[in-house]
Amino acid sequence: MDFFKPECQSGPFYQAQFGLCDDQNTTRAYVDTANPAKWMATVKNPSQKAVTFTAIDKCVMQDADEPGRGRCDGMLTTDDLLYLVELKDQKTNWIPQAIAQLESTIQFLREHHDISRFRHKKAFACNKRRQVFTTIENDLQLRFRRDYGFRIDIQGEVSIP
Repeated sequence: MDFFKPECQSGPFYQAQFGLCDDQNTTRAYVDTANPAKWMATVKNPSQKAVTFTAIDKCVMQDADEPGRGRCDGMLTTDDLLYLVELKDQKTNWIPQAIAQLESTIQFLREHHDISRFRHKKAFACNKRRQVFTTIENDLQLRFRRDYGFRIDIQGEVSIP
């Protein structure tokens, strides 16, 4: 399983702001630079770094791959940054599912790649209907950091330092 295969990547994107979209159908997630109304998450890139987007669900992993194990929608990378992003469009009960998908993706990623070169590692659960930051229980934040080496955020904005 190759999380860095070129046919699943788009970019690099240098814009100070762009969006991540998932049409919630049989197509993969993608970057949009022109239509903020479609964005499920906003990527803020004030330094205008080269950011590559990789579609994980429906590209790195197809629907029939690894039945019963979830995966997130996409991954953003720079030279020293790796962010996993799960995109949702649900009103209720979405956070536990998003966290489970991010955890499963981190496990897949670690099974198939050495990601130690990435200094910044975060997992984002983003919901088009809930764009504001959600406070995460300290226990979950500590467990995610300890078990996976990732920080976790639940919000609609992804910031590239």
